Amino acid sequence: MSFLRRICAAVFARTAYGALRLAAWKRNTVFANLCHAGIETDAVRAGKLYREILRNLTRHVGELLFRFVTFKRLPADFSAYPCCIDGWNFDIAEGSASVLKKMRSGGIFLTAHYGNYEAIGPWLCCLGIPLVASYIPVKPSWLNRILEGRIRAVGGRRYSVDARTPREFLRLLDSGQLFCLLADQDSRIPSAIDGEFLQKPVYNNPLPGFLLKHRPGTPVFVCWLEEREDAEKVLHAVEIERESVMDAYNAWLGRQVRENPCLWYGFTHRRFWGKSPEIYGRRNGLR
Repeated sequence: MSFLRRICAAVFARTAYGALRLAAWKRNTVFANLCHAGIETDAVRAGKLYREILRNLTRHVGELLFRFVTFKRLPADFSAYPCCIDGWNFDIAEGSASVLKKMRSGGIFLTAHYGNYEAIGPWLCCLGIPLVASYIPVKPSWLNRILEGRIRAVGGRRYSVDARTPREFLRLLDSGQLFCLLADQDSRIPSAIDGEFLQKPVYNNPLPGFLLKHRPGTPVFVCWLEEREDAEKVLHAVEIERESVMDAYNAWLGRQVRENPCLWYGFTHRRFWGKSPEIYGRRNGLR
């Protein structure tokens, strides 16, 4: 069965990649972002980055659809790592175990559309971390039921919530949960705050700052999944500064993006629209 899931994931990834590339899906948006952020201004090299982003994205979606059960079977005991399950080697990065243990007591977990970010959720749950992740329900409703019941659930426990008010957010923190929030840039709400990402002005999500204002002692964490050769997946976790939380978060994510831009799927979104909408309605400026 494990072998069959691998084949299905690979076939899906290859087929989806071909379809998205043929349709030039989000190509202009990716090029505009690459040029605006100064990641790449040469059209040929930007095209290579665009194709690699599509390859990574379709591969991760294939894993999500066909091999995600593996991430729900990972050991709870830190001493069990490294381990091999279903052809993947799993490990916890040096220095991350102590941070992950602290996450068992709750806090704020900021994450981004970087790498296979969806796989971090079930892994944290397997480690005994009381994760609750804020997601806006998707449409159609049947797709949302699949996401919540089959993808974002471990051992029958759903970790996705549709929290809508500040009172609900604070209640989750007060109950000792690890509250996960996607903190990508270009917040469109009126209370968005000015910030900088990849040395460009952006509108930041004000929610992390609001939560820390009312619960100032709450720790803030970020995690990411590193994929190495030999099918090795390594979980990283760090605690970041609370006093200027979004600045610290943007600095962390910016380093990750510059090191490996092909893993940040934010390039397929208009992440700089709030401050620089003109970059999406003109020639992208690539040479």
